[in-house]
Amino acid sequence: MPSKKIAAAYVYLNGKAIGTVENPLSLVNEVRAARRKGIVSGEVNVSFSEKLNSVSINADRGRIRKPYIIIEGGKSKLTPELKERLKNREINFNYLIRNGVIEYLDAEEEENALVALDEGAINERTTHLEVDISSIFGFTVNTSPFPEHNSLARHAMLANFTKQAQGLYATNFNQRFDSRAYILFYPQKPVVTTAAYDTAKITTHPSGQNFVVALSTYYGYNMADAIVLNRAAVDRGLGRSIFYKTYVDEERRYPGGQKDKFKIPQATADGFMGEHIYSKLSEDGIIEPEMEVSEGDALIGKVAPPRFLEENIGAGGLEEKMRDDSTVMKTGEGGVVDSVVFTETTGATKIVKVRIRSLKTPENGDKFASRHGQKGVVALIVPPEDMPFTAEGVVPDLLLNPHSIPTRLTFGHLLEMLAGKAGAVNGKVLDGTAFSEKGTDRIDNYGSILEKHGFEKFGNEILYDGITGMPFKSVLFNGVVYYNRLYHMVSNKIQVRSRGKVQILTHQPTEGKARQGALRFGEMERDALIGYGASLLIKERLLDQSDRAEVLICKECGSIGYYDHIKKAMVCPIDKSGAFEEVEISYAFKVLLDEIRSLHIMPSIKLKE
Repeated sequence: MPSKKIAAAYVYLNGKAIGTVENPLSLVNEVRAARRKGIVSGEVNVSFSEKLNSVSINADRGRIRKPYIIIEGGKSKLTPELKERLKNREINFNYLIRNGVIEYLDAEEEENALVALDEGAINERTTHLEVDISSIFGFTVNTSPFPEHNSLARHAMLANFTKQAQGLYATNFNQRFDSRAYILFYPQKPVVTTAAYDTAKITTHPSGQNFVVALSTYYGYNMADAIVLNRAAVDRGLGRSIFYKTYVDEERRYPGGQKDKFKIPQATADGFMGEHIYSKLSEDGIIEPEMEVSEGDALIGKVAPPRFLEENIGAGGLEEKMRDDSTVMKTGEGGVVDSVVFTETTGATKIVKVRIRSLKTPENGDKFASRHGQKGVVALIVPPEDMPFTAEGVVPDLLLNPHSIPTRLTFGHLLEMLAGKAGAVNGKVLDGTAFSEKGTDRIDNYGSILEKHGFEKFGNEILYDGITGMPFKSVLFNGVVYYNRLYHMVSNKIQVRSRGKVQILTHQPTEGKARQGALRFGEMERDALIGYGASLLIKERLLDQSDRAEVLICKECGSIGYYDHIKKAMVCPIDKSGAFEEVEISYAFKVLLDEIRSLHIMPSIKLKE
């Protein structure tokens, strides 16, 4: 910190200016000393900005704060005696905070601190020491083994994949009716864990499996990020999961004493969908458990009163008219009815929940990822007899392309393969906490375990081609890695349609699977066709199959005319020339011209022969 005399500085409390101070540094030091003695709350943070010449005191909620060991006179206040007492559980973490050994700093106060990563890095300017060096990472990154050996970008991807992993999200999943849920059949504890993973007891809710992985190409099938799976492993339950989806409906009440009713709609109801749609419902209009259902099948039969009062009186005013408001299976979905529950809302209206389950077996296009941001999509599932195998007859579960490691800088993935193999042959869970050992020491430790069990030190083995039976010319690296199956699955995304709905405004096809929409033919796809010079195919895709419109253009003024069916003549809204040319344009372009006209600008289309 600077020792020179400084002009009076503004003091801000929770971002609000409360006055000035002649000597800001002494104020900052005074507040810190009082905080360490317990006179001021430990929640308070104070910092001095030389650039802005201001003191910030923060005591508001919502700040992220991190604990640091205090350094005074070049020595850590966490003495060996205190460490011993902590180990014997005579004192706890809170004792250290109350006695000014550890303090929490927020982002602003960290700017005034010089933090040493370990005791060997302390010098006369050091103010604080990291409690644990791995705490420079967040919790999610710390649940991954060897994160210090991976590129920074992979940590962000790892956090996303952790959220998307299928596993055992709750042990009472069969009692719950979540809108969507995935349950992995055989979740496992990783062979390589970390201190954060064990402390948070994530083992009770695992979300992955230990795969035997070999770094190898496979006849060009696992190019780039594609992966090859062993069919036998998939048949034994590797990556297999179940998908639950819940449909809910209730009998609502409406003003005027009308209400919905659960029942099979009569053929006279408005919007009746046909007898076959309701064929699987029982007498009360609700589907039974363990019924197989596919898209379009009704799950909950319901009739509702008409939306408008004038519709209410039926033929001759005798019967009440009803409309069909049943819940049906969405497009592209299918499965088995797992469970049906009847319950009530707080307003005593009846609710029905129907949970559908469907089996999800890994197939081509399903996504897997390791805990190092190494994602991959299944390109091929190979019979075990065609997979490479070791001299002992071990067939890998997954083949990963070796080129996907150096460019991504995910060396933690390689370390986990080695550690996983050592842990598997040794029958012990190994620790992969960040910075717990030097990389070279780790490799030597794992190498000695492998050598003790008759393997090569670096995990390399001679593999044999399953198709030819011949050994590969080079040794291949293989080991055990914890992989997550992610919820991006082909069976939930696949859609095929020859024709479908269009939007009223633009006359272009609708968007999205749920609305029976078209597949987007984007700018990159367009560029690919331009590159091939396939101009007629581009016209077909972007015009004929989309929003082609034939319009009449007035030859005189260039505005859009129309055909008057009563007068049986073409009419121009501007002049009465009657000379027209029929032109093919995109309907979206016509909408644009209409919008320009609404701004009192008159666009005119010039025609050439």
